[in-house]
Amino acid sequence: MRYWWVNQNQTFRQETEGGYLWSPKRNASAGRNPFYEFMREVAPGDFIFSFESTHIRAIGIAGSYAYESPKPAEFGNAGPNWNTIGWRVDARFVHMDNQIRPVEYMDRLAGVLPPRYSPLQANGRGNQGVYLTFVAPAMANILINLIGAQAVQLQSMFNTISEAGLTDMPQATAIGLAEWEEHLMDTVRNNSDLPETERQTLIMARRGQGIFKQNVMQIESQCRITKVDRIEHLRASHIKPWRDCEDSTERLSAANGLLLTPTIDHLFDRGFISFENNGSLLISPAAHQLSLQKMGIDIERPVNVGVFSDDQRHFLDYHREDVFLEARVNR
Repeated sequence: MRYWWVNQNQTFRQETEGGYLWSPKRNASAGRNPFYEFMREVAPGDFIFSFESTHIRAIGIAGSYAYESPKPAEFGNAGPNWNTIGWRVDARFVHMDNQIRPVEYMDRLAGVLPPRYSPLQANGRGNQGVYLTFVAPAMANILINLIGAQAVQLQSMFNTISEAGLTDMPQATAIGLAEWEEHLMDTVRNNSDLPETERQTLIMARRGQGIFKQNVMQIESQCRITKVDRIEHLRASHIKPWRDCEDSTERLSAANGLLLTPTIDHLFDRGFISFENNGSLLISPAAHQLSLQKMGIDIERPVNVGVFSDDQRHFLDYHREDVFLEARVNR
């Protein structure tokens, strides 16, 4: 379990009532924002302090890993903004009876503020520009004790959940991702400018089958991780996800695919694993290690899956930058 602090001054009601966190992937100038990047490392069971208008108003428990999702309709649009894709984490929030103002307790908090990416300034004011940032256990424990019995009870419950690997709320549902992909599939199905055969080809490509799989088979012969080479047990997995591809060419490109067994395809598609251009396996810091082992990932030693072509490396760059669940920040 990790501790997080989220500033929800503008979106507190929408996010706490809707049961999620949402941030853009990039800032207004298209650059990386560390406080959006941290979304990529939240895991189910993590503890979230919800800060709004100088108070800690609620405490949440993360119910999913981060996943790509359109900007929520509640943020001011008539419907989901399908063209604004960010990071979403499903969560459940409990409003606190004792909603403390951290500025009143800086004599206790000043010594445990993180040296980088702190949610608070030394004077106790919230740091401008922070959306989500981590909280060290020492700081989290002080905040929990200041809030009182309600927070202590939640921490105890979350610790039990974390240790057991269980929770009483759905985990990793990624409802926003499913809705977005269904919208994209409908867009293809209803595109009268495309011949019916091309529409079906693109839909089959999303499922890792059809012409896309045939294309990938020209350059890949087995699962990079498990070494399974029976084609009936493999699916063609997009390196740059089907949902993120700009056009039909990317969605059907052999270079944008790997042959993977279904469990490895799931891990890769959701960003729990990725690959360096030299073939080194990357494992997300948010991923559940025991589950990875059970799914065929060797977490005990470095793994190299072999060379990639120049065109594959181009798509792998995208996967590491925009899919892999690791915050791209200076530590």
